Amino acid sequence: MLGKTAGGLYWMFRYLERSENTARLVDAGFRIALTHSSVAEDEWKSIVSTTGEKAAFNARHDRYNSANVVDFLLRDTTNPSSVMSMIESARTNARLVRTALTREVWEATNECYMTLQKTLGQSIADRDLPQVLQTIRQQSALVRGALHGTMLRNDIFNFARLGTFVERAESTARILDVKYYVLLPSVSFVGTSLDNVQWETILRSVSSATAYRAMHGGEPRARTIAEFLIFEHQLPRSLAFCHGKIDNNLGHLAMEYGQNSPSYELSTASRQRLEDLTIEKVFDGGLHAFLQNFIRENTTLARQIEQDYRFNG
Repeated sequence: MLGKTAGGLYWMFRYLERSENTARLVDAGFRIALTHSSVAEDEWKSIVSTTGEKAAFNARHDRYNSANVVDFLLRDTTNPSSVMSMIESARTNARLVRTALTREVWEATNECYMTLQKTLGQSIADRDLPQVLQTIRQQSALVRGALHGTMLRNDIFNFARLGTFVERAESTARILDVKYYVLLPSVSFVGTSLDNVQWETILRSVSSATAYRAMHGGEPRARTIAEFLIFEHQLPRSLAFCHGKIDNNLGHLAMEYGQNSPSYELSTASRQRLEDLTIEKVFDGGLHAFLQNFIRENTTLARQIEQDYRFNG
């Protein structure tokens, strides 16, 4: 496969995954701001910090409130990380690799773009926000469903899935990191009802609240949730699950192309490190340090994938 085609597939699905993750973050912020108005500004600031767009936001807005953050993260086309910008980028990449996609995948992507262009075409009132966020998530899910239901399990499929899981791994790590170091307004809140509500909302932001209760029951606890989101192999958004899938997809590419790539060696090493770790070792070394290192490794792996398969060549 041509490197530009591989890169188009990879980035198409990175953008789709990122747009959905952004919608989930906004949903998390909205829930906390709605139930705990005293911490609303800190909550909205934490959401922007998680996306890595704090400087860009500050250049456009002077207040962290619902209207400004929702507009910036969902609708602002001058923000390349807004949902509308990312959906447009996903569609542009899909058009570039149109011949590699089934009709169903292309049509789902095009419908996603047209639906969200209409949905996000005007300012969003707080009362309408939950429905808008649900629409973003549903449209992304339709594209993934078309991919799974109609595509051959060949190199095209593997590059699409690599984009999904590289993006998802970084998102989960960033959410966990922000929870510990930005989200709580004070260490005095740790273990309080506010802390529990925030952890519950974080689980919702990665679609894991029901799964967590099924496996652990009771009130959410910080240490158990961290372990769940890092190590649970059955959870589609855990770090271990994502890097396991990345390693699996790179392994299929290695077999199809007849050689191991440096990125495959990196992914195998990363997967093995996660398997050898425990939550006790993570907390002994510091959760923040672990997550920052994971994000760096994930970024290094992503760049190596681009280099190995000549996305720009």
